[in-house]
Amino acid sequence: MQTNFSEHAKTLPRADEAESILRSCVHCGFCNATCPTYQILGNELDGPRGRIYLIKQLLEGEPVTDKTQLHLDRCLTCRNCETTCPSGVKYHALLDIGRAELDRRVKRPASERLLRAGLRRVIPSPNAFAALLKAGRLFRPLMTTAMKQKIPGHYIAAGLRATPRHARRVLMLEGCVQPSLAPNTNAAVSRVLDRLGISVTPVSGAGCCGAADYHLDAQEAGLNRARRNIDAWWPAMEDGVEAIVQTASGCGAFVKEYGHLLHDDPAYAAKAKRISEMTRDLVEVIAAEPLDALRGAAAERVAFHCPCTLQHAQKLGDAVESILQRLGFDLTSVPDAHLCCGSAGTYSITQPVLAQTLRDNKLAALESGQPDVIATANIGCQIHLGSATRTSVRHWIELVDESLI
Repeated sequence: MQTNFSEHAKTLPRADEAESILRSCVHCGFCNATCPTYQILGNELDGPRGRIYLIKQLLEGEPVTDKTQLHLDRCLTCRNCETTCPSGVKYHALLDIGRAELDRRVKRPASERLLRAGLRRVIPSPNAFAALLKAGRLFRPLMTTAMKQKIPGHYIAAGLRATPRHARRVLMLEGCVQPSLAPNTNAAVSRVLDRLGISVTPVSGAGCCGAADYHLDAQEAGLNRARRNIDAWWPAMEDGVEAIVQTASGCGAFVKEYGHLLHDDPAYAAKAKRISEMTRDLVEVIAAEPLDALRGAAAERVAFHCPCTLQHAQKLGDAVESILQRLGFDLTSVPDAHLCCGSAGTYSITQPVLAQTLRDNKLAALESGQPDVIATANIGCQIHLGSATRTSVRHWIELVDESLI
């Protein structure tokens, strides 16, 4: 694709990257075939190819409006198109560049700015989120059905964590909302890894991965969170931990991008690259170990929802399913497993109508095999799918942990 950037666009920090990505696109349209929003809306501008054209026009100085913003906002950043693209177009990186420039040129309505600022204030703060969730659960009976769906009524309390006792050690990002919404997940991780001879080393100071800020019009704030995490993890990295384990695939996908996003920061480039190289999704850690110690009494029929951040961003599709099958779980077939469930970080809040359509389509596919439980690998997907209050939705590591008892 030929480009003719405006003089202003040429001065952007990632101008060369944007031009390279645009030039790699050959207009084939294969991406539209697997784009969830294009399949629902049928609008060229709500598919990857159309959004690429919109970003190209933006960077070439053409007029842009709130309609341009709407089409980019509707993108889930599921990266399904990247899995499909024969030319290797790094669409998500171009989208980040385009959204940042568009937010500079088009001011959002006050209601949108307030919502996004509120999400950025609450989600990255475990204490603030926990307090708000507690209040929401208290007043849940008085809420409308739509509001109730956003607030899970119950959760499984965290069991005891394994005491660190092994020579092999890993770090674990605790997450922002997972400790409140699914507190047993990280505890289950510590117990399962303990059986494999690996201890989870606690690290104070590490917080939100930065994805919430980065994808809500505050990219520099997101990168500052990344820098704080690097500072918090670095002493343990120098002390010989094996990996930084991510129990939420959305966080893992973003932390694995630290090296790329901070490659121009002289103070953090080398460290960020190392952190990304040492970051592992939980399934990568467990898949590398002998599973004899994890063989229990797996009796449940499970439908696994592979999050987009696991299969399209981290390229780990089928990894969890492989482990569950090896451990004796009965996995059902899931049609259209490549499609997004509609959670996509804060998408289910900022684009609720599309998100609910995608959720209902995904649940129909997941429940078609009549599973006892739905398993996933990302807290956002877990809560979004569970909001329909149909089949129970759990993190897959909890099922493994329970089968060992």
